Amino acid sequence: MRKVLVLCLICLGLLIGSAYGSKKELKVGFIYVSPIGDAGWSYAHDLGRKALEAMPGVKTFYVESVPEGSDAERVILNMARKGYDIIFATSFGYMDSMLKIAKKYPNIVFMHCSGFKRAKNMGTYFGRMYQARYLSGMVAGAMTKSNVLGYVAAFPIPEVIRGINAFTLGAQAVNPKVKVRVVWTKTWYDPATEKEAAKSLLDVGADVITQHQDSPAAQEAAQERGVYSVGYNSDMSKFAPKAHLTAPVWNWAPIYIEIVKEVREGTWKSRDIWYGLEHKVVDLAPFGPMVPKDIQQKVLTKKEALTRGQAKVFVGPIKDQQGKVRIAEGQVATDVQLLSMDWFVQGVIGTTE
Repeated sequence: MRKVLVLCLICLGLLIGSAYGSKKELKVGFIYVSPIGDAGWSYAHDLGRKALEAMPGVKTFYVESVPEGSDAERVILNMARKGYDIIFATSFGYMDSMLKIAKKYPNIVFMHCSGFKRAKNMGTYFGRMYQARYLSGMVAGAMTKSNVLGYVAAFPIPEVIRGINAFTLGAQAVNPKVKVRVVWTKTWYDPATEKEAAKSLLDVGADVITQHQDSPAAQEAAQERGVYSVGYNSDMSKFAPKAHLTAPVWNWAPIYIEIVKEVREGTWKSRDIWYGLEHKVVDLAPFGPMVPKDIQQKVLTKKEALTRGQAKVFVGPIKDQQGKVRIAEGQVATDVQLLSMDWFVQGVIGTTE
């Protein structure tokens, strides 16, 4: 009888401990490369963070405008020392810093956005933004009169190159005469530099400006010249309402909620997450009033096909700038090819350096 009582007490203790563990408040940290008021990349991530704040038993913290490199390592380390349960690093250049800290804190879950390095306690996550880029390219290709599209781009890494190629393919699908001119700023967030880059593209005849940047500066430059723009990250139409056609936009909440639930339930495992339109992680912002209904419908039909997996963006034959076949006829680019993309498709004017 005494043994039975002891066993009952042990079981009761385990149940209480389990219940306590499930109710433990999770501390979740976010590191942003730009200010959350940028209306761009960090702003979109912060909307995802706010979605976590609405979950019971979750407390979030963030540090904004953290440069890539030693500063990032210091911020990640500080969060780890404070006992955060999950740490999200939201910029490509944070990858090595996060990996270094992750090895020292095996009981913390580390998640790196857009990277390719993992550990047992460090996973990666991203979205198939190239799908939405393709759709926005369709809009730009249909709306241009000069057949010159300008692309203000951040850094020549596969993520950005892939987006430029997808945008170009989308534009060419509705307008084979289109050329896409690329200018690199080598910045993620620098409104002044981005605006000057946009102006340089406008000066060579671009009548639609798009971007892989975090501010609306490029779109403001387009509106000032009386031409069109395609945004990025979030719906930035309020900054250039007369120019804004649409934008590929992010919705990080589904990924953040999924990770937090897994950590809480004890089912989280390190892996590469790469969700697209089907998970609503990427999408297209509402069309501007200047986009004709027939163009809107054509784009939405393509969006539905991509969402259902009935269409793909990178399907051969696709040639590079030199005319070399990179993706053979009938073949679909693999994720490995997409994640390592370092070449431009035909129709892009610029270098990958």
